[in-house]
Amino acid sequence: MADKFDEATQKELASFLEGQQAVARLNSTVQQLTTMCWDKCITGTPSTRFSRSEENCLHNCVGRFLDTSIFLVKEIEGKRSQYQGR
Repeated sequence: MADKFDEATQKELASFLEGQQAVARLNSTVQQLTTMCWDKCITGTPSTRFSRSEENCLHNCVGRFLDTSIFLVKEIEGKRSQYQGR
């Protein structure tokens, strides 16, 4: 089907799909983060405000999750660069 489009249209379509995949990955990461940190930090019945300990736990959980994600992305990019340099 893609061969029915001219080159410019194929590039535009590929770019659009790449953007949509990035949005899907971001949504998946946010869902994973929300589930993991909620399960870890919210131990009581939710109310209109988090307790101080829940708030601190959520802050730390999100921070560690983001730190770990950034670290993994950098490691993967480094490995990919090494592989492509061969």
